[in-house]
Amino acid sequence: MPEPNLLDQEFLRKLEYLSLVSRRVFRGQLLAQRRTRQLGAGIEFADHREYAPGDDYRYLDWHIYARHEELLLKRFHEEEDLHVYILLDVSRSMVLENERKLWFAKQLAAALAYIALAEMDRVAIMAFAAEPVAEYPLTRGKGKVLSMLRFLQELAPARSATDLRRACGALVHRRAKTGVVLLISDFYDPAGFAPAVDLLRYHRHEPHLIQVYERAEAEPSFVGDVELVDCESRARDQATIDEAVLRRYREAFRRYQEQMRAYCREHGLACTQTPADVPFDRLLLEMMRRAGTVE
Repeated sequence: MPEPNLLDQEFLRKLEYLSLVSRRVFRGQLLAQRRTRQLGAGIEFADHREYAPGDDYRYLDWHIYARHEELLLKRFHEEEDLHVYILLDVSRSMVLENERKLWFAKQLAAALAYIALAEMDRVAIMAFAAEPVAEYPLTRGKGKVLSMLRFLQELAPARSATDLRRACGALVHRRAKTGVVLLISDFYDPAGFAPAVDLLRYHRHEPHLIQVYERAEAEPSFVGDVELVDCESRARDQATIDEAVLRRYREAFRRYQEQMRAYCREHGLACTQTPADVPFDRLLLEMMRRAGTVE
């Protein structure tokens, strides 16, 4: 299967379409087009508070004073750039027999970054395995789209295992400004996903978990005497696989996915789980619908 070209016109047309139909971003839900808002001295009225000595009298609401003789200060929304961090798993398990899972993850990363750059949000990408292996620095503006796509196109799979917490730790230890963290991975980390996501939450980032997997990983069908090879550690084991073993495996896989969904529900986070053989643009549109950005 040839790798799709992230720089061809067909792919770019899909990205532009996704950018046009996504309406706005709100924290903790995917990303589409919104800025983080704080109360300050911006241009959009928010509410009032009582005047205190030393306050700037230019913000007094004289209309209210004329009617009620109350000294109230106007407060306004102040817009702040949204920071979007895309953490992309390029470990051994993302390439298995072919690179379809990694290619699909690259397409998702490209689309999400494109949407953010088109709306003048700040975007950074970190590829990781056992540790960070490549980075696209924090940037802004649609003029950076082609260089970002080249970075993703040229990313090669790593020859090491997955360490989610180390990747997330690399982000927070740089004192990166808080923002939305899009964690794209198969989440095949022996330590699980929670330690990494807990770290992001503790540092006030807003994670969105995007699990990409092959259907054969969720529903294997082979039976008989086999040698099993761990795709990341390379550990080997002889086993006899029958329907009972397959049933227990499928149940364990579904249970792990449900644990991810339950964790995200508990903490108010977004979670997307998808096989790698669906059209990436269809998946993005569905994510936007669930987030309430597309009608």
